[in-house]
Amino acid sequence: MIWQWLADAVLALHVGVVLFVVLGLVLVFLGNGLGWRWVNHLWFRLAHLVAIGVVVLQAWLGVICPLTTLEMWLRRQAGQAGYDGSFIEHWLQQLLYYQAPAWVFITLYTGFGLLVVATWWWFPPRRRS
Repeated sequence: MIWQWLADAVLALHVGVVLFVVLGLVLVFLGNGLGWRWVNHLWFRLAHLVAIGVVVLQAWLGVICPLTTLEMWLRRQAGQAGYDGSFIEHWLQQLLYYQAPAWVFITLYTGFGLLVVATWWWFPPRRRS
């Protein structure tokens, strides 16, 4: 049972990373429109840039995300062959895992990454004052 809980925790972490990458960009645009100074703090912007940078690099290199690899290993340790499991596992996986040709993901990740880089020009990050 511990293996399944650990696998679910890794899946939840994975969803959290995805949400950070996607919502982070939304926050930069929204926050700059609403005058939220924290969205341009260097620590937030660097963490966001590194997160999408890793995703883009993995896509271009054809590398499977280490979180996916770890989750699958934990599921095998739990005796699970696939994605049959807990409620959390089922619904979080619906958000993360979908089927499309590799070029679609590479194009989407690269375009999103370029948009993140462009925000550094549109809304330059700054150190705390």
